[in-house]
Amino acid sequence: MPDAADKVVDRALGALVGGALGDALGMPTQLLSPARIAELYGHVEDFVAPFADHPVSKGLVAGTITDDTEQALLLGRILVESGDRFDHARWVNALLDWEREVKARGSYDLLGPSTKRAIDAINNGVPAEEAGRSGDTNGAAMRIAPVGIMMPLEPLDAFVAKVAETCRATHNTSIAIASAAAVAAAVSRGVAGGDWRAASDSAVAAARRGAKVGHWVTGGDIAARIVLAQELVRDKTMKDAIGLITELVGTGVASQESVPAAFAVLEVSNGDPWKAAVISANLGGDTDTIGAIAAGMAGACIGFSQLPQDRIAGLRGIDMAEVRTLAADLVAARVFKGRTDKTGSGKDAAA
Repeated sequence: MPDAADKVVDRALGALVGGALGDALGMPTQLLSPARIAELYGHVEDFVAPFADHPVSKGLVAGTITDDTEQALLLGRILVESGDRFDHARWVNALLDWEREVKARGSYDLLGPSTKRAIDAINNGVPAEEAGRSGDTNGAAMRIAPVGIMMPLEPLDAFVAKVAETCRATHNTSIAIASAAAVAAAVSRGVAGGDWRAASDSAVAAARRGAKVGHWVTGGDIAARIVLAQELVRDKTMKDAIGLITELVGTGVASQESVPAAFAVLEVSNGDPWKAAVISANLGGDTDTIGAIAAGMAGACIGFSQLPQDRIAGLRGIDMAEVRTLAADLVAARVFKGRTDKTGSGKDAAA
């Protein structure tokens, strides 16, 4: 029988790989309407290649991850290398290096608008702490899972502060931070042993706290929209839920659309990561990001060992050995923090 530490690592790995599954399944359908997805693919239930003239995914093979997974793994490595204090300069430089690599691969159009705008600003000499002042889209939420793996939920102020720190360069707004805090909290609760319902509860509390941080921008309250989105689809069939999410919640890159949509998907899938990925891929809009967030949260709540291994074998562009190492390193940092945190007893390192 696996010990407690092994279970925590399994759930951490479930968050990272679950996110990759949702990302890769949604890669060919991103930016398309539900009608166009049905016309091209029918009902997407497995990895498929994008059509030849896809606006951003053309040329990628079926099962390929995108910037959602790449940025999450990059952030995870920076978190591990930074130790207790997040190395902001290292993160910015890593993003700039990654952006150059993405351009060299011809995939710059895969970048989200806030991240692209902030990177361009930094390249033009704008200080990193100012570059993210207008970043309100979902790029921070899509890559935040490693923070949830590394950070215990309590004390919540410290948890949200770490989330906000990683958002500063590209998404330093109240909406983006609230969204990222919600996703990270769901992952953290899952890694600690919570199910998807408990994870959703933690997400709402963290979103409320996160909304008080960063530069205020106009937009719907993330915590309230998560609750409304989940209530909207509760007990609905997959077909009906997809219609409700696309018509009433929204599936665009705006944080107040895609992040509540991901939590609605979590509700409809009943916490099943592959089902969450399938629902997301058929929504239309920002399918890869919604899938990465929803399946990543679900994966944190059930663990890597419960993910469909045949689907994992179909992933492309991801080094599973590196992901395993990263998951273990993030959990080790979490356990160390739990033991040494002077704000509490540290007796529940995985809480």
